[in-house]
Amino acid sequence: MMIGPAIELGLTTPVLATDPAESAAAVAAQVRIGRHDDAQAVSALAAEVDVITFDHEHVPTQILEDIEHAGIAAVRPGPAALVHAQDKLVMRERLTALGHPCPRWWRIGSAADLEDALAESGGRIVIKTPRGGYDAHGVQIIERAEQAQDWLAEHGELLAEELVPFTRELSAQVARRPGGEVVAYPVVQSVQKDGVCYEVVAPAPGLDAQSQQPIQALALAIAEDLGVTGMLAVELFETPGGEVLVNELAMRPHNTGHWSMDGAVTGQFEQHLRAVADLPLGATTPVAPVSVMVNLLGGAAEDLAPGAHAALAADPELKIHLYGKSVRPGRKIGHVTLTGTDADELLERAHRAERLIIDGPAPVTAAPATGAPATAVPATGAPLTVETSGETR
Repeated sequence: MMIGPAIELGLTTPVLATDPAESAAAVAAQVRIGRHDDAQAVSALAAEVDVITFDHEHVPTQILEDIEHAGIAAVRPGPAALVHAQDKLVMRERLTALGHPCPRWWRIGSAADLEDALAESGGRIVIKTPRGGYDAHGVQIIERAEQAQDWLAEHGELLAEELVPFTRELSAQVARRPGGEVVAYPVVQSVQKDGVCYEVVAPAPGLDAQSQQPIQALALAIAEDLGVTGMLAVELFETPGGEVLVNELAMRPHNTGHWSMDGAVTGQFEQHLRAVADLPLGATTPVAPVSVMVNLLGGAAEDLAPGAHAALAADPELKIHLYGKSVRPGRKIGHVTLTGTDADELLERAHRAERLIIDGPAPVTAAPATGAPATAVPATGAPLTVETSGETR
């Protein structure tokens, strides 16, 4: 999804992919095949560019530190910042030291630590693996210490957090250039499905501009405190009392910002490129009072073209972004966006399009001749050209 904006900005974007069939490799003009955790492969890519950036947080910190120290390329966000999105224990420790609001948490290094955390939290806690988790992977709720023993043995340390009685989840996205210029997007509301971001409403219902300001200020302060370059998403819990607690950080374009591709003057993918390339940041002004995004999670249809064709025909204002990924149940394979004035109406239309795309349009039944059995006419769709993307978590 950064390829299109990169072309418009005149930026050349070689891509490191593990397979030529990956989405980003399918659309990039220059592709290197290699793993993100292979120091030689990442360094070879860095040697070809001025700036190296990421679509996920899983490049080992040491590889990035070595590239930075050797002066091979600028790493943005730098490893000293990115580690706070890579390692949840590092993130919690640093944010707590800085005074930013977080859930109550414990560092777990033994079964005794688990027992203590369970006792102090009232008998139930959230356990997270420090590294490698995403989309509900590496997260579980436990009531007994033995439920996390295998994770503890595998990872050595775990993060335990209180179960926050939140009313909804919010996300505040900001962008920051190397010199410190920053911009903030409207705070959005997100809804999860089986631990995966499912729908987003921008701005979050019930948050006027004045109510958004302290949340945006929190995200901007975190970006400054951690020295982030590029996009930063601060995922938050909103409590019944109206306070917010930091849940997760992502230093890249993020699911909760997909609405901005069609709903803001500058979409998050262009903004990330502007920031890491040290270009002036773009306006974040919404183009409509409300924008919604609904993720497409793999369903019954293996061929998405017929459903996408039907969805576009049914709603000419709909925007579809497919990722060029094979379909698996529950896998993020694309998203749709709509802009307008009424969030409920927009979500209803977006979900209608979602069902058409992931399950396919219903077969049309031909009217039978007298005495003849009805025959099903399979739905067909003309070839459809859509935007593709790499893995976006």
